[in-house]
Amino acid sequence: MQELDDVQINFDSNSLWILNIALAVVMFGVALGISINDFKAILKHPKLVLVGVLSQFVLLPFLTFLVIILIQPQPSIALGMMMVAACPGGNISNFMTHLADGNTALSVSLTALGTLLAMIITPVNFQLYGQLYEPTAQILKHVELQPFELVKLILLILGIPLFFGMLVRHTNERLANKLSKLLKPLSIIVFITIVIMAFSKNMDIFNTYIHHVLSIGIAHNFLALLLGFFTAKAFRLSFENQKTLAIETGIQNSGLGLLLIFTFFNGLGGMAIMAAFWGIWHIISGLLLALYWSYKPSRIYKE
Repeated sequence: MQELDDVQINFDSNSLWILNIALAVVMFGVALGISINDFKAILKHPKLVLVGVLSQFVLLPFLTFLVIILIQPQPSIALGMMMVAACPGGNISNFMTHLADGNTALSVSLTALGTLLAMIITPVNFQLYGQLYEPTAQILKHVELQPFELVKLILLILGIPLFFGMLVRHTNERLANKLSKLLKPLSIIVFITIVIMAFSKNMDIFNTYIHHVLSIGIAHNFLALLLGFFTAKAFRLSFENQKTLAIETGIQNSGLGLLLIFTFFNGLGGMAIMAAFWGIWHIISGLLLALYWSYKPSRIYKE
């Protein structure tokens, strides 16, 4: 299994540019549904948002680090887990929260705030835990991971589309709503296409090593969902908000993770396979959980 750490996924510069543009378009689509009022809502309900940020940006990376110490996966797989945990929430979490009868307004607020925070917290969390775990620290010694370049890339992919998406909504809300309805379902198709594109020339590698990340990826995602749910429960939030935080914590922007892996790690095998598998699996698990909650009456759980 040691060779997995040396496997490189073939992903040329043209494909990388397509991935950059695709993720920026997806983020623009998400931003079309975000307004200044969503940030104002954060001030009205600071506890909800702070608990959400705590779960996603503090507890999830820390829990991931503890799991890695416990199971000691291959260093490249461990880095993939750290990368996914350090990313902000996934772009389809708002849709899943709505489907689950969760607090959609809170989900949108967390998406907006999480996107802003990710520009700094994502590279900080990844570097912190990557250096704390000795096997991954050894890999990072041989990678030219420049923090400024990492922040700049995240700013380009998340920050600029967020600004222009919100600008379109502010100036022409009707147009923003039309574009949003088109781009939201398209985002799922785009991500799946990206994953297929990434591995179309690497199916032999994917088939050879997928079993190494299968159980780890499913368990990691399951723990993330549980973490969000029980963190909200520990702070005595309503069942509606418990569902929301479960989805926000369990649905990560693994597309951004893949982009960072291909940009700075040249498609390091274990990292790329882990991030790609998570990206597919969290759509399945998130939709199944949301559908389950959509058919389960919520009123009996409300405090």
